[in-house]
Amino acid sequence: MEEEKKKVDEAWKDRIEKERKEKEAAGEQPAEETIEADFGFFISTLALQASIALGAIANPVTQKKEENMAQAKLIIDTLGVLKEKTKGNLSTEEDGLLENVLYELRTLYIAKMEGTGQ
Repeated sequence: MEEEKKKVDEAWKDRIEKERKEKEAAGEQPAEETIEADFGFFISTLALQASIALGAIANPVTQKKEENMAQAKLIIDTLGVLKEKTKGNLSTEEDGLLENVLYELRTLYIAKMEGTGQ
């Protein structure tokens, strides 16, 4: 099973690299800057989703601040699970980012639940 997964991952990477080289050879430039997928980007994306669910920032679709505390809790708890499961495997920056994001989101969540959040 693990060997099969490795073959799929490698095939996907090879296909993406081939497409990139073909575009480069044809002189095509990407329409927009490519964002590298990394742990920091992943954590930031989850933090953004939690902030939207907490009503801290406007929903980009509706342009309104909307609260969904159950969704916010799920995302915050997911970040907590990631913190626990990745313990000892993160760089200092990644660990610090995750720690800070969790602190900020948990603090805001508690404030909202106690009725003191803005």
